[in-house]
Amino acid sequence: MISPTSSGIGGISQHVQGLKFFLESKGNTVEIISSENTFTIPIKGLKNPSFMISSFFKSKFKKNFDVVHAQNPISAIAMKNVKGKKILSLQGNFSKQISLLHGNTLGSISAKLEKNALEWADAITVPSKEMYDEYTKNGYKVFHVPNAIEISSFPKDEDRRYEKQLIYAGRLSEEKGILDLLKIAEKIPKDVHIIFVGSGPEESKVKDVANKFSNIHFLGYQPKENTIKLIRGSDILIQPSIMEGGTSSTLLEAMACKTPIIATSVGGNKETIIHMKTAYVVTPNRPLEIYDAVNDLLSNPEKQKTLSENAYEMVSNYDWESVGQKYLDVYNSI
Repeated sequence: MISPTSSGIGGISQHVQGLKFFLESKGNTVEIISSENTFTIPIKGLKNPSFMISSFFKSKFKKNFDVVHAQNPISAIAMKNVKGKKILSLQGNFSKQISLLHGNTLGSISAKLEKNALEWADAITVPSKEMYDEYTKNGYKVFHVPNAIEISSFPKDEDRRYEKQLIYAGRLSEEKGILDLLKIAEKIPKDVHIIFVGSGPEESKVKDVANKFSNIHFLGYQPKENTIKLIRGSDILIQPSIMEGGTSSTLLEAMACKTPIIATSVGGNKETIIHMKTAYVVTPNRPLEIYDAVNDLLSNPEKQKTLSENAYEMVSNYDWESVGQKYLDVYNSI
């Protein structure tokens, strides 16, 4: 398996960790090439390009693998370099994400890389029906495999630090809508506390807001066990993403913890969050809607209970035991 990252609480990291654990539990041998065991330049804009180069050279020495599974087009050049059937997993529209974060020039370069990666793969997996329709229409051999979580591994205890506790857990990056959430910090009542868990390019802005307001708390990167306890101990999880590929792993975790959700219905999230049934849905880039949703849910315990119970009933479909088998089916099909 080749992935730009394989540790932390980001979506790709969790996906790689969960899939590796599942495959090994079924008797398979899995080896990972990632930025954690390969040279990269830890500077914004250089980490991914340096991983592409270093993973390419590292992959030249890999032999006797049945399947080479690349996560993200960044891993595709190394994927092409290894003998074995080739799987490419997409977690979103790669070139659109690059354009948002780094501008249109790099977005255009990324689109060419993505096109090549799609052509090199024997099969492609996507985490949402929307992406499945898009790539199938363009003539690719695509399998819809949703994101997953390992529910049985979750700790049962909770970490509640404040009487009214909200949480954001995930990558601190513009496409996750983190800047919209920061905009409501000064409006939130002082007895309502927001905890930020994660790391990323917008980390300094989160720290600045946390230093300015006593009810905003930045905890940085936390191990999975700690993050789950914090989610379970919170009144609401907020995820205001601008774009997502599949259903967010953090949303699935909140659903499994019976923590009510405020989120945007973008990408794969559309398949799991239904307004006032499994989540309180807000519009991307509308900070005031987040503010109104927080006030509404905090003043309506019955709404919170309804959302969390409905979501909990749905989340069993996203456990690794069922989703992992879909990957084995894809491997066997090629």
